[in-house]
Amino acid sequence: MTSALAAIGRACTAQARVPTPLGPLLLVRTRAGLAGAWFEGQRHHPPAYEAPLRPDDALLAQAAAQLDRYFEGDGATFDVALDLVGSDFQRAVWRALLAIPRGRTCTYADIARRVGAPAAVRAVGAAVGRNPLSILVPCHRVLGSDGTLTGYAGGLDRKAALLRLEGVEAAAALH
Repeated sequence: MTSALAAIGRACTAQARVPTPLGPLLLVRTRAGLAGAWFEGQRHHPPAYEAPLRPDDALLAQAAAQLDRYFEGDGATFDVALDLVGSDFQRAVWRALLAIPRGRTCTYADIARRVGAPAAVRAVGAAVGRNPLSILVPCHRVLGSDGTLTGYAGGLDRKAALLRLEGVEAAAALH
């Protein structure tokens, strides 16, 4: 288990499993905010946390409701409080992901430039791949330099489905 997943586990105060059209999603919160949203079976899914299952937790219920609206395609945005648990570099990358508008995409190189590390494309890719907040921190909006769907911890089928939901055609996804 990575140190970030362990830190989330230590700080976790409640969790919930919510259904989505792309499979169940585990939501995990800390006192500071939502710290995890993982599809069942995705890479980097944490081991079982000891925090209680609390689908009635106000923050988890708010996140679940916003995810429902997102999957209904109503253009919903996420405004639930987030707790980005990771290294300084990872958090910088994840904040850059939050700036990618719905229906738009960019490349790993674009993100590397945005975080002031243009030569760190591979490190950016690793940070994107370790994003603990699937969908809410939109790592699915990052494509390879040639516009191809590359790497998504939840699987490329889910990445393509999320982009389609947002109105992005994968073949011409760079805008």
